[in-house]
Amino acid sequence: MSTERYHLLDALRGITLFSMIMYHGMFDLVELYRVPVTWFFRAPGYAWQQSICWTFIVLSGFCWRLGRAPLKRGLVISAAGILITAVTFLFMPSERILFGILTFTGAAMLALIPLSGILAKVPAAAGLLGSGFLFFVTRNVNRGTFGFESLIFGRVPESLYRGLGMTALGFPEPGFFSGDYFSFFPWIFLYLCGYFLYGILMEQERIRKFLCKKTLGALEWVGRHSLFFYLLHQPVLLLVLECIF
Repeated sequence: MSTERYHLLDALRGITLFSMIMYHGMFDLVELYRVPVTWFFRAPGYAWQQSICWTFIVLSGFCWRLGRAPLKRGLVISAAGILITAVTFLFMPSERILFGILTFTGAAMLALIPLSGILAKVPAAAGLLGSGFLFFVTRNVNRGTFGFESLIFGRVPESLYRGLGMTALGFPEPGFFSGDYFSFFPWIFLYLCGYFLYGILMEQERIRKFLCKKTLGALEWVGRHSLFFYLLHQPVLLLVLECIF
């Protein structure tokens, strides 16, 4: 585990968090306050949403080997995911979140602990290519197919789509709904892309030095406390919008 602080990684996390807050603010405006923004639920809005979650997941995988206590961190983030599930079921049942991004991230962190010895033996370039390929092939499993977005290579057996356990893995049962759904598959493969990308980039001293540069102090601070801001941002957004509208 590294003891250096890579400030640019904190800044990138802060920038992505800021983008997520803006996205959720726009979502609240469109969904809750019926502000007409025609592009939001079309390709531009989808690309914006995907850029946020992809960056967060790759960053999380990249930083796994930088953490000093992956077990503690994984448990804390998993607990935060459970908290969000409980709060949304109680106070926002129509927008409830089950198996959201925090639940996935915590599970991925914990899953890599017993696998770290095996993963460390995989050449980083081969691991990155293999993980990227598996993510590409399984991106659509939540929808019942193998493939990536509009590219479909085949159908997943329907018998897999039963029960909450299989829903958590990536095969949602009939009638399942979550306002934020990140199942273990396919997203673990994108997480592993970040993990193996670390092995490629951090071998180069000039990249390590570049990442250590302090340039965006405020965003770095936000990035270091991203979990706190993630948990707080939606209640604050709703309070502000309620005061305005």
